[in-house]
Amino acid sequence: MKILVLTGSPRKNGNSNILAENFIKGAQEAGHEVVRFDSAFRNVHTCVACDSCGTKGQCVFKDDFEIVKENLINADMVVFSSPVYYFGISAQLKTVIDRFYSINGEIQTPKKSILILTYADTSKNLADPIIAQYTNMINYLGWKDCAQFIVSGVWQTGSVNQTNFPQQIYNFGKNL
Repeated sequence: MKILVLTGSPRKNGNSNILAENFIKGAQEAGHEVVRFDSAFRNVHTCVACDSCGTKGQCVFKDDFEIVKENLINADMVVFSSPVYYFGISAQLKTVIDRFYSINGEIQTPKKSILILTYADTSKNLADPIIAQYTNMINYLGWKDCAQFIVSGVWQTGSVNQTNFPQQIYNFGKNL
């Protein structure tokens, strides 16, 4: 299976990145082909709604989204991994998702998807708006949700390592 992992954390050793790494390790050990795109360390311009692409893939911006485009079109599974930043996914990941519009017609194909969220608060409701946005997006695209790993109470860098989530997500990747 071809898997595209899109991360949104600007902290290289941040909690959502730790979980993404564990998923990738398990998936690769199971023989899957995984491409990771770290949105926070790439140059992706925001969509400016110029509509030049006409949803056919010819965006006016030539930037690192070309990497996403190539891998997203061919992916069997897409993993979204982000910390919660001020009640939403990180702006870096949202910028990449907004650019999906330029290839909308090419990605409305059956794919599997996974959502990984980490946040400091312990409120179980905090992730609800993000989960709703994710669900609406994948339903629109015709993708199938395979799992959601919602990890609360992890604020400090690396604190997710004090939970069982790294092992859980590794096992999930390994058993795909």
